[in-house]
Amino acid sequence: MNTSVFCLGDGSTAKIEYHKSLSSTTALAKEYASRGYPDRYVIISEKQFVSNILRSKLTENEGEEGIFISILLRPALFPSQLSSLAPLSATALLTALESHTEKELGISWLSDIYCEGERIGGVGIEGKLDSFSAFEYLIVSFAVKSDKENFPPRITDMIRQVFEGENESVGMIVAKSIINRFFHVYREIKSPDKHISLYRRRFILNGKKIQYISEGKKKRCRVIGLEPNGFGLLCETSSGKGMTLSSPSLAFIPKTIK
Repeated sequence: MNTSVFCLGDGSTAKIEYHKSLSSTTALAKEYASRGYPDRYVIISEKQFVSNILRSKLTENEGEEGIFISILLRPALFPSQLSSLAPLSATALLTALESHTEKELGISWLSDIYCEGERIGGVGIEGKLDSFSAFEYLIVSFAVKSDKENFPPRITDMIRQVFEGENESVGMIVAKSIINRFFHVYREIKSPDKHISLYRRRFILNGKKIQYISEGKKKRCRVIGLEPNGFGLLCETSSGKGMTLSSPSLAFIPKTIK
């Protein structure tokens, strides 16, 4: 483990704690939150043994290589002001990854990232309220499968390594891009229109068939789009009836979208 101060694009800083491997960045961030660690404390690992975001089935001793980030926040904002945090975090992840790959990326519901039709990452958010109007903490977590096929070491990354004078892996360089982009979006959480517009433009489920839970059974439907003023999923059932899915826990979206 090592720690460092990371300078963000706006001149502010975040504290980064790096682990080569870790059971779960999210679990450690929750522990740190309960111990009073400060706002903008970031945990990064390049191997993880619990993967809630990627939803991989890992054995007890089998880890998954990738980029795993959890950001501890102590926001001075009302919960209602953070209602769009998950989709906006997805746009931050998408745009950060696009600077490190030539492949086509898209966003699925609610905050999964797909690369040329294959799910490669996503965002998870957990929080604790200390009252009905304030958060004690929020944890925003990112996970990305960073294999060399999707994210090869690029000349720009290698040049950046040399000139920064740091012996950083490509994964760490990509992780810093994600962190920087996230805080850019987070600063604009009260006026998110341009990020919401990007989310809608890069949404890849329109016209696709998915499964959903109804009356305890899995059923099929076709995605029509997103709610005009929200992020609920508009669908058409097999009988042609319209419906809205409001919770991602009700939907089963395939790992591969053609």
